[in-house]
Amino acid sequence: MVTIEINGQKVEAEQGSMIIEVADSMGVEIPRFCYHKKLSVAANCRMCLVEVEGQRKPLPACATPIADGMVIKTESGYAKDAQKSVMEFLLINHPLDCPICDQGGECELQDVALECGKDVSRFTERKRAVEDKDIGPLIETEMTRCIHCTRCVRFGREVAGIREMGAVGRGEHTEISTFIEKSVESEVSGNIIDLCPVGALTAKPSRYQARAWEMIQYDSIAPHDCIGTNLHVHTRRNEIIRLAPKENEMTNEVWLSDRDRYSYESLTKAKRLLQPMSRQGSEWQEIDWEAALEKTASKLNMIKEAHGPEQIAGIGNPIATTEELYLLQKIVRGLGSDNVDHRLRIADFAGQDYESLYPQLGIQISHLESLDSCFLIGSNMRKEQPLAALRIRKATRHGLVASLSAHKNFNNFKLKHELVKSGQDWCLQLAAITKYLSQQPQNEEALVKFDGLQDLLVDVTVEQEHIDIAQMLVDGTNSSVILGLEAVEHSQASKLRQLAKAVAKLSGSSYGFLSHGANSAGAYLAGAIPHRGPAGASVSDDGHTMEQIVSNGKKALILLKTELGKDSIWSEKAVAMAKQADFVVALTSFADDEAFEYADIVLPIAGYLESAGSYVNVNGIWQEFNASVTAPGQAKPAWKVLRVLGNLLKLKNFDYVSAQDVMQEVKGRMGAVGDKVKSKWHCPDGLVEAATCPEAVNIYQSDCYVRRAPALQKTAMAQGQEDLKRPQLSPFHNIMGGV
Repeated sequence: MVTIEINGQKVEAEQGSMIIEVADSMGVEIPRFCYHKKLSVAANCRMCLVEVEGQRKPLPACATPIADGMVIKTESGYAKDAQKSVMEFLLINHPLDCPICDQGGECELQDVALECGKDVSRFTERKRAVEDKDIGPLIETEMTRCIHCTRCVRFGREVAGIREMGAVGRGEHTEISTFIEKSVESEVSGNIIDLCPVGALTAKPSRYQARAWEMIQYDSIAPHDCIGTNLHVHTRRNEIIRLAPKENEMTNEVWLSDRDRYSYESLTKAKRLLQPMSRQGSEWQEIDWEAALEKTASKLNMIKEAHGPEQIAGIGNPIATTEELYLLQKIVRGLGSDNVDHRLRIADFAGQDYESLYPQLGIQISHLESLDSCFLIGSNMRKEQPLAALRIRKATRHGLVASLSAHKNFNNFKLKHELVKSGQDWCLQLAAITKYLSQQPQNEEALVKFDGLQDLLVDVTVEQEHIDIAQMLVDGTNSSVILGLEAVEHSQASKLRQLAKAVAKLSGSSYGFLSHGANSAGAYLAGAIPHRGPAGASVSDDGHTMEQIVSNGKKALILLKTELGKDSIWSEKAVAMAKQADFVVALTSFADDEAFEYADIVLPIAGYLESAGSYVNVNGIWQEFNASVTAPGQAKPAWKVLRVLGNLLKLKNFDYVSAQDVMQEVKGRMGAVGDKVKSKWHCPDGLVEAATCPEAVNIYQSDCYVRRAPALQKTAMAQGQEDLKRPQLSPFHNIMGGV
């Protein structure tokens, strides 16, 4: 620690810190454009010039490390004159677009110009103009406004790992652009909108829709990934205008994936369901809420009496809130059935009794970046969990990452070891790594806990590539084994989980996996699974899994935010099953929902920004949110619809007043069971058998919201122009570090 003085105030700070960092921690404002705490130092805007005693010239606060005894002045006439001179140069070519610029009112250049600018410009020559670039459907460009801070360039190179933007030309002709004329394709590209200190880069879907001072800001949580991304929702007159990231170092830092940023368009531009509808023969008729819910309750009771409660099933979705999923399972179980599930893309349920209380990552999300070794199994993390991928990319700066996957690496970070194997070989690959670890002397005692493991591994062959990965994990002091969505969806997922668990235990690593949607953990805790009740409570008789519901069929189905043909891996089979049911009620937000093909009653519900609720992420963090806008037409929050349905069915304890009441009931049940449900070892019964690994779902087809977001659907990634499939490896794979 060293002692310095800023504006007459002495402070101790860590040696090597930059002046601007210490000033920020003290609350001393220093103007800046190129500096950002998450990016490297560029020092090219020179706006942060300050006076340092003993120095002949003003120094950039962002690039000057502190030294013991340093005396710094940020408010002196000398420092202010330097800042005003820089501002005069920056404004030479900047257009007077403030009256029509989307950035107006929240523009950093505006704010600093007000303090450091001059009333009259001495520059009389013609201003430079720069042609705008078309970089895709998500980001609007006005490059004449660009001040060359290079934040967008550094973000792509350092954070996203995809260098798509850069400086071209020299001197006065320098421009920020893509190197060749093409759209920006990164799944986190929208963050350059937030980083841009001027109006050069703005959100294309919300262009010219509202001024900053006209909007009201609310906080919410994104429904698409298991990280639990925090959002700012900007609204105007009860209309969602745009989304922006809310800083939370435990989850999303200061970033937002494009999927989270633009999926709100589904609520404003898609065809919304505004009123309950009932099928009358081959026609659909609008009915009121009372008639719709009474008919639903009557039909469910009739089927229960005629065919038994086991013929009733509820199917949820991991994008639904914890409260909605809890009430769904409470209705189904209140009718006497345990047939409730939300695991739409799970193919292997054999090991469900050995799972932990809820899907867990095994380490804090924020600790991913500090891993010194990580083994990813069946994960194309960029397309599954974009913000988690950014953290893993950070880890590669000082650590090593290995991957077992059926496709070549699509990730935005370098892999030390890469096993590209067909899906049916994954168990054998993990078994080989496990066998090598089991033969190490230090694991002799640990093997006692893995009953049957050594017999399972007798005929497994260990290659050098397996030894390399195993040794990488053993050598790491902070290592982790993580299963991705492709492993979770694998037809041998239960075996993969057990073998991955063995690899983690024998190598001294943490173990966990990524999950679907924002609320798979919340669904488990809410009891929206057939083999456990809320908070992991045991059930008298396991209900049917999603696979069994589809295979055996049910007389009555309650669908919550679920499109069977698009959300389920059984797709056509699931739709055919629904068409054979005697009664189907679907709770959906959209009038073009596929449920109109097979449902008898369709109920309009609020979207994810139109209702209160909570999500639980893979670290078990409960995050609550309130509605940012009201739902259109007669749409109601799903938890209210389910509450009234429970009352009409004459079920007990459905007298909730708010979503918080439901959440408190779930949390109250956690005290009785909580973390008593632990993940258990169960030796796989074999390794070699036919296996399938479903194709990864396109990131912009993952749920009902992103599928209906027009801007996302115009991207190259959504239209399949970017290769997301498993390509055949050419003989030249990995030559010169690429494909």
